[in-house]
Amino acid sequence: MSIITDPVFYLIAVPAVILLGMSKGGFAGIGVVTTPLIALYLPPLEAAALILPTLITQDVISVWWYRKDWDPWNLKVLLPGAVVGMGLAWIFAGYVTDSALRIVIGTIGISFVLHHVLKTKPAEPQRKSALSGFFWGGVSGFTSFLSQAGGPPYQAHVLPQRLPKLTLVGTTTIFFAIVNALKIGPYFALGQFTPRNIATSLLLLPIAVAGNAFGIWLVRVTPQEAFYKIAYTIVFCVSIMLLWQGISGLIRG
Repeated sequence: MSIITDPVFYLIAVPAVILLGMSKGGFAGIGVVTTPLIALYLPPLEAAALILPTLITQDVISVWWYRKDWDPWNLKVLLPGAVVGMGLAWIFAGYVTDSALRIVIGTIGISFVLHHVLKTKPAEPQRKSALSGFFWGGVSGFTSFLSQAGGPPYQAHVLPQRLPKLTLVGTTTIFFAIVNALKIGPYFALGQFTPRNIATSLLLLPIAVAGNAFGIWLVRVTPQEAFYKIAYTIVFCVSIMLLWQGISGLIRG
């Protein structure tokens, strides 16, 4: 079974999966750079499929670790919307061009950064409705399916609630573990699980798991602010590049 052998790919992919592992370990948000980084080398949907086996393995570890810290109500209102959003993304992915996907992912990344920069923290926790959960769960499922970037819309629903830190991490972990598992069938149907992708993903897996363990440790002992500042900068720069690539591709096409 062949693997990707280009050293340039691994210069991009290794830092990307380390950040992904840290995100799965509890530093939610920094993992959003993974697919945009790998999509600098591969078509976006192929990049999303390549890291899916790694994501699912990390989900198993993180779900076990945070199995006692989660909020049932949020999962009940978020997951139905996520299923609808993923279904729409499946249809969208079957017709959209590579350039359009790059524009979508670039826009998602830029929006994520702007959301962080412009948001204001409420003085008191905000109560959210079931409709809010369904809507943002749907947007999260849509963006997660296309680019593994479902965090920003998910956070728009969950963060204002000011859940306890471990409850927030546990709820996030379980939500995306279920979403990632539901992607397996559609990705196979879209022909994204090539033998080369699977073999390459397995090669990167130990690095990602090490990042996962590192993130679990850091979430308990280190303030997250410095890591977020770095992550937002990376997301913004990579997303601008992807947006430029997508627009250039549409113009050339």
